[in-house]
Amino acid sequence: MKNRILKWFPDPVRSFIPLLALTGGLTAGAAALPSDWQNEQSFSVTTPGLIKLSLPAATLDAAQPALADLRLYDDAGAEVPWLVERPLPGTAAMLPARAFQATLNADATVLLVETGTTQAIDGILLETPAQNFIKPVRVEGSPDGHRWQLLATGRPLFRQPGGVTQLQLPLLLNVWHSLRLTVDDRRAAPLPFTGARLHVPAATGAPAETLPVTIAERHENPGETRLTLNLGAANLDLAGLDFETTAPLFTRNVTLAVPQVSETAIHEAPVGQGVIYRLAIDGQTNLENLTVSLERQIHSRELVVLIHNQDSPPLALTAVRAERRPVYLVFLASHAGTYHLLTGNPQALAPHYDLAAFAPHLKTIGVSPVQMSALTANPDYHPPETLPDIATTGPELDTKDWKYRKPVQISQPGVQELELDLDVLAHAQSDLGDLRLMTTTRQVPYILEHTSIHQTLTPAVTVIPDAKSPKISRWRLSLPQARLPLSRLSCTTASALFQRQIWVYEELPDERGSTYRQSLGSASWNQTPDARRTEFTLVLDRPPQSNTLFLETDNGDNPPLELDHFQVFYPVTRVWFKIGSAMPVSLYYGNPGVGAPHYDLTLVANQLLAAPKTPATSGPEELLRKSSWTETRIPGRGGVLFWGILAVVVAGLLFIIARLLPKNAPPPDQP
Repeated sequence: MKNRILKWFPDPVRSFIPLLALTGGLTAGAAALPSDWQNEQSFSVTTPGLIKLSLPAATLDAAQPALADLRLYDDAGAEVPWLVERPLPGTAAMLPARAFQATLNADATVLLVETGTTQAIDGILLETPAQNFIKPVRVEGSPDGHRWQLLATGRPLFRQPGGVTQLQLPLLLNVWHSLRLTVDDRRAAPLPFTGARLHVPAATGAPAETLPVTIAERHENPGETRLTLNLGAANLDLAGLDFETTAPLFTRNVTLAVPQVSETAIHEAPVGQGVIYRLAIDGQTNLENLTVSLERQIHSRELVVLIHNQDSPPLALTAVRAERRPVYLVFLASHAGTYHLLTGNPQALAPHYDLAAFAPHLKTIGVSPVQMSALTANPDYHPPETLPDIATTGPELDTKDWKYRKPVQISQPGVQELELDLDVLAHAQSDLGDLRLMTTTRQVPYILEHTSIHQTLTPAVTVIPDAKSPKISRWRLSLPQARLPLSRLSCTTASALFQRQIWVYEELPDERGSTYRQSLGSASWNQTPDARRTEFTLVLDRPPQSNTLFLETDNGDNPPLELDHFQVFYPVTRVWFKIGSAMPVSLYYGNPGVGAPHYDLTLVANQLLAAPKTPATSGPEELLRKSSWTETRIPGRGGVLFWGILAVVVAGLLFIIARLLPKNAPPPDQP
């Protein structure tokens, strides 16, 4: 029987089979499947020998990110050693060209490149300091520097505002002695090309599988489209994303990000970027790149996609697809039968099998046609509540110094997600350090999530004419709250030709009761008939302190600028917390004298990211106490406290002066 098994394997592997069998036999004393693992999947092996199977996405989602909790057992309850193989593509290289020569002709720039390499190349990257251009290129290759072969025509080279760049041209994979590139200059001035580098592809590739994804959320921020993709599983090795759109002509920079814990909050951390485009030049077939490469393991079930539109309209996307690298499990099946794969034990440590020493010799094993069952619950396992190690309540807290409170409605116990509304954003500290979640007298630990999502507000707008300065156009924007964390302002116009400087400011009272202008930001807005930008967006340098903004521009000797469709934007902030039962929860805020809390919850923030969350909602705001005279302040600089201190100082000075003045002498006696 042993000889029949060995004959199926190549010589480098065959010599290790006896050792592998011995390694598997060391643990044959195991009696039954353990009950500390939550999930089980079974599969049948019909022929003994080395087995290599691709782990389903559901298995990766249920296991630890590094697969430390994977365990494999046969039907007799014996633990089977295994190793994990993660195939990755090889590393490509960029080589400098040996010689580079640019020649300027009447209607074209000819670039002659001597590669100086005997390696096969599949691309060339041109170098130029030029900005804002699109050029079609014809590419020719020569194996000996004399005979030329047409490789491509109408290939686009471009660099657009906002950093969208495509300077690398694909080539037919071959060993090329020389390359000749003819850049068409008939429609625009020639470009200064300074050099070239050659792309040598990786020696080995890696398999990839299509992964169905769904667009869970789509938000249109100013100049940016934000997509939240539901990958369906966590811990996937993503190769990249493919975008589907019917748009015929576009270029976009794309950034990929994932939620990541930073200090005491959750932020969106970039993990990849790229350029997608589709161009039609001179009637040629559309040239496009709709793929953004990633090659990274994503630990969350969600991936954030930021498409930077700049001044262009949002891109109409019909679908997004993902590709993932398979993860293989390799083991020696000493006998035919049913095997059981266990996952779902957060406390499990990675096993150390002798099989790992043979990993380099097992990479050539083919994938076995094994059908694994769906993920099922281990019948002997009692699933705990979500994140059982997280305490739902913390220490007691006296809330007498907090000014505001909101009830929080919980629909079901577990991990909650609460989006902060305008009341909280306006009345809490600017860094939200005074937020406290409470159940009666005890705190509920929480963690903040700062997102790239922007909500919009439509202010009430009034045109304010200035009789003393008729050339000035001014608009007053009334907001529902003061001290909102506004980040930008936008408006539109129907005017086709103008050049204006736009200012945004607010008027605040100073210590003396007068008002002064506090600038919030400014920007120039230029518009011509051939380059119209109907929407104008201005990024604010600081959030306002009052509930009234002013937008102003000087028209000079031109007709007044007419603006409409005003909107202001603020970033969305969420609170994540866990609640064990349907107990009443309240959100306290409005205490300028307290610092931010520090909860142990941040230590398990990654588990919190992966846990399913239930949306919570907040109720109406409740005023707990009125402001004291020490809290009353004028937005911007001073307030009642300043005047009170000043009054005390003046009274003290008057008292001292009165004591220093000589007392009136008594009148002399009359004779």
